Amino acid sequence: MIGAGIFAALSPAAHVAGSGLLLGLAVAAIVAYCNANSSARLAALYPASGGTYVYGRARLGDFWGYLAGWGFIVGKTASCAAMALTVGWYACPSQAHAVAVAAVAALAMVNYAGVQKSAWLTRVIVAVVLAVLAAVTVATLSAGAAAAVRLDLAGTSVLGVLQAAGLLFFAFAGFARIATLGEEVRDPARTIPRAIPLALAITLAVYAIVAVAALAVLGPHGLAAAAAPLSDAVRVAGVSWLVPVVRVGAAVAALGSLLALILGVSRTTLAMARDRHLPHVLAAVHPKFKVPHRAELLIAGLVAVVAATADVRGAIGFSSFGVLIYYAITNASALSLGPDEARPRRSIAVVGLIGCIVLAFALPVTSVLSGAAVLGLGIAAYAIRRVITSRKH
Repeated sequence: MIGAGIFAALSPAAHVAGSGLLLGLAVAAIVAYCNANSSARLAALYPASGGTYVYGRARLGDFWGYLAGWGFIVGKTASCAAMALTVGWYACPSQAHAVAVAAVAALAMVNYAGVQKSAWLTRVIVAVVLAVLAAVTVATLSAGAAAAVRLDLAGTSVLGVLQAAGLLFFAFAGFARIATLGEEVRDPARTIPRAIPLALAITLAVYAIVAVAALAVLGPHGLAAAAAPLSDAVRVAGVSWLVPVVRVGAAVAALGSLLALILGVSRTTLAMARDRHLPHVLAAVHPKFKVPHRAELLIAGLVAVVAATADVRGAIGFSSFGVLIYYAITNASALSLGPDEARPRRSIAVVGLIGCIVLAFALPVTSVLSGAAVLGLGIAAYAIRRVITSRKH
């Protein structure tokens, strides 16, 4: 979770909520907590890869599993574009889109060769990111440019807070990874329920401190207008020597996230292609590298197109819509569990389900309309496939 999201999501959240993004951050964390709990219970019953694509099909029916998988693919494809653009805006603002496309191409080749981000590399990336965030916080809060008056919540609207929560949900991406580790930890029934709230609490605390620091220096309007908000914060604070460090930290975090995201989206595409919910040609696995090479090339191509044409805010909003729909289906699947199936507290799944739907449709209108349109295309493709299949039989 502590990765590239915090470098990118503060700006669009400030644009819709001003200092109210701090409240939105708390709401996003609560919804993420509910989603992670529901995911953990389902993952224990269905350890196969595919996440809610698998859970939805098993608990709610073929259509809902398909819709979850489609929402995941389109939402996370937009996430990939947002990560690539984060690399571009921090590494080379004057050529942000070109750098983003180059980053996608480079990591696609890495994934094609079957190279994955190892555990030790993940630890290194997190250590670098935490060090950079700590430096940003200390430098900005100790500078004369910081002012508590910029944190004033006056004028904050409920809709603005909900929109900020939906956008900042993007920054918590990765929480479900805890829920799917049942086979790899000791005493998972005890460890995972403890790990989820602890990890979310740590992440929320880090994000809140960084958000307060950025707001105190830039103010809501300055933060909303910033393409690379943490770089701008340290520059305005008068510690320009730290700007290159922040740029490197953001690029490292975004590249690490992008590598894992392309990997995950291509694997879900593979699973759906095997079930013929997507063209079966995408189910091919490379004979040498043992990766779904066609799926990876398709996803990389789509990400490159979005990264070349979209902006970070649009990509984050679109991504949040698709992923929130995915987790709404996760919570609905968890509600169908019986008492003998380790069902989570009903209130947790209900809050998660309602929270996901509310945040998805509270997002900026352009995000909702574009997200709903792409989901509609997926539903239409599903219906056409069902008609063709039924005629064959």
